[in-house]
Amino acid sequence: MIGGLPVAAINTGLVLRVLQPIWRETPETASRVRMRMERVLGWAAVHGYRSGDNAARWRGHLDHLLPAQGAISPVRHLRALPYSEVPAFIADLRQRNGAAPAFEFLILTATRTSEVLGATWSEFDLDAKTWTISAERTKSGREHRVPLCPRAIEILETIPRKGGRPFPYVSNVFLQMLQRMNRRGITGHGFRSSFRDWAAEQHEASREVAEMALAHAISDKTEAAYRRGDMFEKRRRLMADWAAFCTGAAHA
Repeated sequence: MIGGLPVAAINTGLVLRVLQPIWRETPETASRVRMRMERVLGWAAVHGYRSGDNAARWRGHLDHLLPAQGAISPVRHLRALPYSEVPAFIADLRQRNGAAPAFEFLILTATRTSEVLGATWSEFDLDAKTWTISAERTKSGREHRVPLCPRAIEILETIPRKGGRPFPYVSNVFLQMLQRMNRRGITGHGFRSSFRDWAAEQHEASREVAEMALAHAISDKTEAAYRRGDMFEKRRRLMADWAAFCTGAAHA
């Protein structure tokens, strides 16, 4: 619709033509599209390719033209597997083929499906035991460093580097696997909730560390302004304990 136009020609009307058809039908996708458009137009303005207001800006602009998504789409809380059942689930997962290693990697890192399936080999530093997800690929729009436990590294090391991505699967691959495992009603994303419940009930890590492990944004603007570090070493210990719990090596 607007992909062939110069960025200087993108105005509010064109942005609305993209967003309005999907705003109510697929609100999460629509929100991500809007944010990406805002970033592209912002970059273009800074580099002199366009001028004027950002046509995809929400606050003080599109919020006057589109309904807030909270008002049109009730929040649906996806059912999560109780954390006490996660070790048995992973044991079952290891008996399966296909995308099972990718699914286990998702659980061990407490990341999002899109982040795992879109990961490229260049994001991983196995010597530093770190996975760096670029800001463009995170929901928060900020770079997220993920500490890798030994089992996560082992999974990566068993995958031949034939292509650019270690987990080149379709977006619903984990849902399909859950259905084959007779685990209908839960989702891959729900394992983030399993992790969060375990961290709150079974681990000594602070709420801030657990939230940062999930790459959640800091809602308090004052706290966010003063927070500079990413608590990486504390998160490394937390994720190592989570992996030990998941694999039955220990129960934190």
